Amino acid sequence: MGHVEIPESDISGPVGLAGAPRPRTAASRNRGVAPGHVWRAPKTVGRDHAERPRARKRHDPRVPLLVLTDLVGMGVPAWLVLRTGDQPGPQAAAASVALVWAGVRGARGRYARSLPGESTGGPYAPLGDWLALTGVLAVLLAVTGGGVDPATAVAALVPGLALTVLVGAVARLRTAGRRGARRVLVVGEAAGLDRAVSLLNSRKGHPYTAVAVVPVGPEAPDCGTPVPGRLAPEPADDDVSTVLGGAFAHDADLVLVAPGPQLDEDRLRRLAWGLHDGGLALCVLSELSGVAAARVRPASAAGLTLLHVAPPLRHGPQAVLKAVVDRAGAALGLLALAPLFCGVALAVRLSSPGPVFHRQTRHGRHNRPFTMWKFRTMVADAEARREQLSAANESGGPMFKMRRDPRVTRIGQALRRTSVDELPQLLNVLRGDMSLVGPRPPLPEEVSRYDERELRRLAVRPGLTGLWQVSGRSDLSWQETVSLDLWYVDNWSVATDMGLLARTVRAVTDGRGAY
Repeated sequence: MGHVEIPESDISGPVGLAGAPRPRTAASRNRGVAPGHVWRAPKTVGRDHAERPRARKRHDPRVPLLVLTDLVGMGVPAWLVLRTGDQPGPQAAAASVALVWAGVRGARGRYARSLPGESTGGPYAPLGDWLALTGVLAVLLAVTGGGVDPATAVAALVPGLALTVLVGAVARLRTAGRRGARRVLVVGEAAGLDRAVSLLNSRKGHPYTAVAVVPVGPEAPDCGTPVPGRLAPEPADDDVSTVLGGAFAHDADLVLVAPGPQLDEDRLRRLAWGLHDGGLALCVLSELSGVAAARVRPASAAGLTLLHVAPPLRHGPQAVLKAVVDRAGAALGLLALAPLFCGVALAVRLSSPGPVFHRQTRHGRHNRPFTMWKFRTMVADAEARREQLSAANESGGPMFKMRRDPRVTRIGQALRRTSVDELPQLLNVLRGDMSLVGPRPPLPEEVSRYDERELRRLAVRPGLTGLWQVSGRSDLSWQETVSLDLWYVDNWSVATDMGLLARTVRAVTDGRGAY
């Protein structure tokens, strides 16, 4: 459609689609339009809108199959159990159970099409639906005075729940590796563009890929992404056509807007109208980037859209459950790994002179010092040699890291790559100094150089593994490590811990960043 990228050196002023200069007169600005004027989407987009779907609610073609699976999966086992238990009217009762089950699932949004990255309830969603089902059926039995035995009725619902959990697990495994990425066009001021594109394209585990940017204002972005057009600092009639043209040229199916002073509420609203009329989805970047979506609850008041942010988990049932899981997991791990500990201890002792274990003072929750245990992976006088190697430090922060540290023994290299040297920290977990999952435990000299932001890493117990472990370990920069730890401190949950423990197995097998 003749849409070309604008070289940065050729930009001398406000430009629109395909780099064509546009006049900046009062008549060309939306802000100068009379209040009674009805806004119309620009007609010149550079591509026929009929080629793209119009903005409307899309129905998931899988819904009939999902509903049928729930009806059969709950109804048939319930009929068999009720019939075996000589309950009255097993066919009618099973049909009622199946219909109520499908209704509960539908009311709780299990059949709705979800956005990429949006939670659909996770593996525990069927349990919540099942509890709601039992509650509804209990009310129905009380109202109708049905003669079904309550114990048999509950037993009749269990196979359907098990089948739903199994089907959900299989579906997640099938879609985990083939989820298509959303092609994103990012719109905003240069600073916001650079940050958004850098994070989207450098981190994995999300379904978004930034394919192009449309900057607002004269400042040029530095993200290395194609720039198919540019918006002027002030609102203009061709804002929508510029963004739509850039999205169509790069086959983007989502526009991500990073709000700023030059993208005020009115301009964003008009841009949203045009994008939705053109069949493109719109997403607005929030400044709450360090807050998990599960902690944010939208609300409306006085015509305003409010975002309620729940406080981080520090106390309550989840904190108690985390402590129980930590102690039980550490105890079971020490028992199960006892033979491995003996073999590693013998190998360390025979490979080089010195003790089997390396004890080191680290700082834990609320900055309390504790003694951390590890298998020794360096020569016995490694601490004395550290000052000589300070110039070779490859870490940009207070941590000391070297890819080829001459103090590491041969057996130590293997232990570090497989993270087996960290396993004695299960003793620290059992004592309560550490957790199975948490931030990396820092050294006293590192903590002495922390600023207020970095000290927040010590609001929770340090972990045997964590986001830093599954995201690259020593390959991460200091700021990346801090950002990951702070995200965990504010957003952890038992479900998050379980997921990180599962991802740790893959990270240890991969060995990336372990040195």
